[in-house]
Amino acid sequence: MSDTKTVDFWFDPACPWAWLASRWLLEVEKVRPVRARWHVMSLAVLNEGREDLPERYREMLTTAWGPVRVATAAEQRFGNEVVGDLYTALGNRFHVQGEELGIGPVRDALKELDLPADLADAAESSDYDEALRASHQDGIDRVGQEVGTPVISVEGVSFFGPVVTPAPKGEAAGRLWDGVLLVAGTDGFFELKRSRTREPVFD
Repeated sequence: MSDTKTVDFWFDPACPWAWLASRWLLEVEKVRPVRARWHVMSLAVLNEGREDLPERYREMLTTAWGPVRVATAAEQRFGNEVVGDLYTALGNRFHVQGEELGIGPVRDALKELDLPADLADAAESSDYDEALRASHQDGIDRVGQEVGTPVISVEGVSFFGPVVTPAPKGEAAGRLWDGVLLVAGTDGFFELKRSRTREPVFD
């Protein structure tokens, strides 16, 4: 449809909150004239140089380089069209099935999509880091340094989030989209937040 709006979505495959927001956006596609376009960003890049992080989180960030590098490599070789499907294949393994971040689920995701197995080599390579950092910076430049993943941008309106669990479905997803877009598009509006009281729910 000619009036369909492109929604740019930045994600790190390791982030459960980005995963939930991405599943919500796919629901929004069913009930609103929008279409997602997927981009990588990196929690490891975002947190570079920080000394105040818990040891366990720092260890996760080291492992998190692999999936986002592989997603970047896939986009460089096959175009942006493969990114969304690869994200879904990775996210299902990491978040729904509860597999650990690592090369095994990455190889399985590539196999599922009939993508070349040698893309997994990018997980341990810095060859695609320049492109990864550029994509990351593109997302961050739209919202500022104080946020993380996901970042959403549509027709000049950009914001971090939403942080929501479980992901709304059907018209409930559409209503949340309408509200988020209205609030984020209000000139001078910067923040609306409350403490999280539940862990991510993947259903």
